[in-house]
Amino acid sequence: MKKIEQNDKLEVISIYDLEEFSIGHDADMEAITGCTVVLANKLDNLVAGSDVRGGAPGTRNLDIISPLNCMESCQAVVLSGGSLFGLGAASGVEKCMEENNIGLPFVNVTLPVVCQAILFDLAIGSKDIRPDAQMGYRACLNALKREKHNDGNVGAGVGATVGKISSPEQMMKSGLGTYCYKRGDLFVGAVVACNAIGDVVDPDTQEIIAGALGRDLKSFLDTEKFIGENITTEDFYMGNTTIGCVITNAQLTRPQAHKIAAWSHDGIARAVRPTHTMSDGDTMFCMSTNEVPVAMNLVGTLAVKAVENAIASAVRNAETLGGFKSRKEIFGK
Repeated sequence: MKKIEQNDKLEVISIYDLEEFSIGHDADMEAITGCTVVLANKLDNLVAGSDVRGGAPGTRNLDIISPLNCMESCQAVVLSGGSLFGLGAASGVEKCMEENNIGLPFVNVTLPVVCQAILFDLAIGSKDIRPDAQMGYRACLNALKREKHNDGNVGAGVGATVGKISSPEQMMKSGLGTYCYKRGDLFVGAVVACNAIGDVVDPDTQEIIAGALGRDLKSFLDTEKFIGENITTEDFYMGNTTIGCVITNAQLTRPQAHKIAAWSHDGIARAVRPTHTMSDGDTMFCMSTNEVPVAMNLVGTLAVKAVENAIASAVRNAETLGGFKSRKEIFGK
């Protein structure tokens, strides 16, 4: 049995090195949109959960994995741009999984259970081209190839931006980030696409590292302060949302997987300010291969830290695209 010991050190590894899960991306760099697939490779004891905290979510198949319903888990999570139009990407993932016999044996077919959340990226690039079944299919195939990718402008993060409380000129490019902790046989990792209305802060210094720029385009407006001093009605920009998935091999029941998904939102709240607004659709998933007996408090704590560090990585590694400048271009780091 896999386990952790008291003297096992906590380390950071590449999430792409995990054998239990595969992550694939596909994107249209001209239209500036994309999708990401998190695919489980061990299905026997898999459990999954989800939690929605934002006020404007777009999701698919969350009900089927509820503790009140019949499925213990999904076998894949799709994170996608395209707003509600992008929900079609899951159909392509289902097709790819069926062709590769990934899913549940059911009567005379292999039945893939695919959950999805979307973000709004129609204000960057082309509003008429969105992640579709073909893009989802390619992303799933890419997951099966098990290639490593850099964080930033990849997959669901290609069209992501942050700091949307003021004019488009004051917004910044964001992206998709990953982060994974390992302690003994246990791992807890996160894949997150950050497309928030708010600012992103550094996990260590608590300083804003991306978000709404000031009028000089070289400093930060401080979105929370701006809202407190200027906003009187619900006139927030609606093109927002941070979505992600925590993956682990901790032994979890299905209700516990939902709890970890809910707990992981603390990572968004610590990294993005403000978060969970009525114009954000913040949604998190958790998938576990259910192998390592461990305290829930350890899993939840590491999930939160993985999420906040993944978000920081998303903005630190983003590149200028579609007229939206990145942290790298503005601040050189």
